[in-house]
Amino acid sequence: MISEFIYMNGYGLYVWSAFAFTLISFTSLYFVTKIHYVKEKKKFESKFGALDFKKAEVARSQIINREILSRTNNI
Repeated sequence: MISEFIYMNGYGLYVWSAFAFTLISFTSLYFVTKIHYVKEKKKFESKFGALDFKKAEVARSQIINREILSRTNNI
């Protein structure tokens, strides 16, 4: 039963290699995106982290900054 599932009538090698390739690709894409996000978040916080209240409100009003600022508590 298990060997039939793994073998898949001769297509098992293709199916399992495609599955492994997809899993590896998505995992690496996730980690690369996460690393880039953390790097950009740190850069943004270093630039806008020590703002006074008025400048922080201006930064919050910009559409591009809303997502980043929604997770930042020190502004």
